[in-house]
Amino acid sequence: METFFYIVPSVMMAGLLLGVSRLVRRSRRIARAWSGGLTAEACCLRTYTTADGGDTMVGTTLHHVYEFTTREGRAVRFEEANGPGTTLEGDIVTVHYAAGHPEEATAKAPARGRLLAESGCLLLFLGAGIAFCVFFMVTAHWMFGEADGFMP
Repeated sequence: METFFYIVPSVMMAGLLLGVSRLVRRSRRIARAWSGGLTAEACCLRTYTTADGGDTMVGTTLHHVYEFTTREGRAVRFEEANGPGTTLEGDIVTVHYAAGHPEEATAKAPARGRLLAESGCLLLFLGAGIAFCVFFMVTAHWMFGEADGFMP
């Protein structure tokens, strides 16, 4: 029975740590594209939405597919989620990319402060979830240890 109180928080922590990993990778990718110093004009080839959720609550995510040509003449196509709803198929936008990683381009305008604030708040939230799981496991361990001490 008590293993349940260790397994569930451990699985939750694994999911939260996966979220931290994905968040840090995403933030580094966007920051690298902005600091890469290279820009290009890209064409929005396609926009579409995906729906997540169940019967009571549904969330949608807007995706854009862009294509641009690097300074070396290489055609690069990439997809980006949560772009502006005002960008439509056929629109021309400026993309930022690093020379070594043009496939990690972004059409988001540079806003380092906003990226830092968003990432920091999400990391704080995920960290609080991890801390709660650890607290729960330590408390469960202590409670089961106390219960074992009082049993004859």
